[in-house]
Amino acid sequence: MRRREFLALVTPSVLVMGGLLVLPLYRTLEWSLERVNYGEAGTFVGLANYGAALTDPRLGQAVLFTVGLTLAVTAALLVGGYLLAVMVNGLGRSKPWVLGILLISYVIPHVVGGAMFSWLFDANFGGVVDHLVTLVTGQEVLWFTDPWPNRVIVALNTIWFMLPFAMLVIIAGLQGVPGELLEAARIDGASAVRTHWSVIIPSIRGVLGFVAIISIMDILRTFDQLVALSPQAVQLGNESIMLYIFNVAFQDGGQQLGLGSAVNVLLILLIVLMLFPFIRGIAKEARQA
Repeated sequence: MRRREFLALVTPSVLVMGGLLVLPLYRTLEWSLERVNYGEAGTFVGLANYGAALTDPRLGQAVLFTVGLTLAVTAALLVGGYLLAVMVNGLGRSKPWVLGILLISYVIPHVVGGAMFSWLFDANFGGVVDHLVTLVTGQEVLWFTDPWPNRVIVALNTIWFMLPFAMLVIIAGLQGVPGELLEAARIDGASAVRTHWSVIIPSIRGVLGFVAIISIMDILRTFDQLVALSPQAVQLGNESIMLYIFNVAFQDGGQQLGLGSAVNVLLILLIVLMLFPFIRGIAKEARQA
């Protein structure tokens, strides 16, 4: 390919990416150093917004909730996604139908899916799960007004809509495992569990790392489903970082766009920090390959 043709093909993408990513990131960094009132030019305040954010107990609670949710759900997605991928990968003609059904939850918008999921726990809409839990335990669970039950349904909903993605990516990885390795393990007398642990999982380590990276990025930006599942998120301490940013910058009436921008920058740093071990592992594996 000639240089001119290469530039003609790449330039539009670079311009679009610059407009959608680089420019907003620059504005976010700029506003994070200013006190911004809507309709007026910002006033430079240096690191005051960062200081206000880091000393706000409400943000600290949002970070604890978001990081805890991220770690718990990512672990569940890796384990559950792998087990589900192994089962689905072993299906025959029914495999496309099963995949289609399982992917429904992934394509439903988060707010809609969150509202639908909340009906399982809301007695006003039938509350099938709520009825069964009450029947088994003999106690009524306050899913929307008690902090820990509310965290459980938020985590379950997040697993519900992200598990199909994890399963689909892991299935692709399983199909790439060399048959010679599986045959060698069978000849050596390895059990099914030993084959998965010592042969298959090491072979798809990069795929599992990719699933972890995407899951961490998505869960750290949890926002939409909380509208339906945790309407009292602030009072319960179940406010995610993204919901905190929305409330501070737009919802609470203070319109603190500078503070919201500063928290956005801190969130980007948190995402990079949590992704670093996985990115380093994938890069190391690529260099060895």
